[in-house]
Amino acid sequence: MSADDDTRRLQAANPTGWFEDLYAEADAGTASVPWDQPHPQQHLVEWASGADAAGRSALVVGCGYGRDSEFLASLGFDVTAFDISPTGIAAVQARYPDSKVSYVVADLLDPPAEWHHAFDLVVENMTVQALPVPLHAQATERVAWLTGSTLLVLAVARDEGPVPDGPPWPLTPSEIEAFATDGLAMRSVRRDGPRWVAEFGR
Repeated sequence: MSADDDTRRLQAANPTGWFEDLYAEADAGTASVPWDQPHPQQHLVEWASGADAAGRSALVVGCGYGRDSEFLASLGFDVTAFDISPTGIAAVQARYPDSKVSYVVADLLDPPAEWHHAFDLVVENMTVQALPVPLHAQATERVAWLTGSTLLVLAVARDEGPVPDGPPWPLTPSEIEAFATDGLAMRSVRRDGPRWVAEFGR
C-alpha cells in the first residue's frame, strides 16, 4: 500500500484524528508519513531570506517532524510549533532533543486561548489542505486568529471547481483569499507552478 493509500484510508475513518493514527502507524513501522522531508519547504526558505528574526515570535501550524520549525529557529525566531498528534510531537522532540523550539500538542480547530494574535509570524504550510474541505473555512479562520502580525500560507493550488479526492484537498483562489479575515489583509500572493505562496498582515 502506498503512502497516499495509507493517508486516504486513515482520513476516511477519522477526519481530524487520522494524523495521530498515521504517526502512530509510522512509529510502529507500518506506514510512512508522506510529508516527512529532509529539508524545510523551499518557498519558506526563499521567503525568509533576509528576514529580521531578532526578538520575534513564530508559530508553525501542523509542524509534523519539525523541518520548518527548526529552520525558523536557526534564523533566530522564538518558535512555538504544534501538531494535533501526540505521537508526532514525541517523535519530533526525540529527533531534536536539544531543540530551542517549543513543541506542543494542540488542535488548530480549538487552539489555546492565550495564542490569540500572539505570534509575530504564523506559518501555515499545507495543513489546512490536509483537512476535509468542509473544515477549511473553520481552519482558515483559526489560522488568522493566531496571527499577530504576519501570516505566510504555503499550499498546493487548484482551480475552482469540483472537489477532488483527497487528502490532500489543494486550495482554490477563493480559499487563499479567505485568509484575509480577522483584520488580516493580503500583502502578496503568487502561484508558483502547482503551489500558492501568500503573505497576509495586520
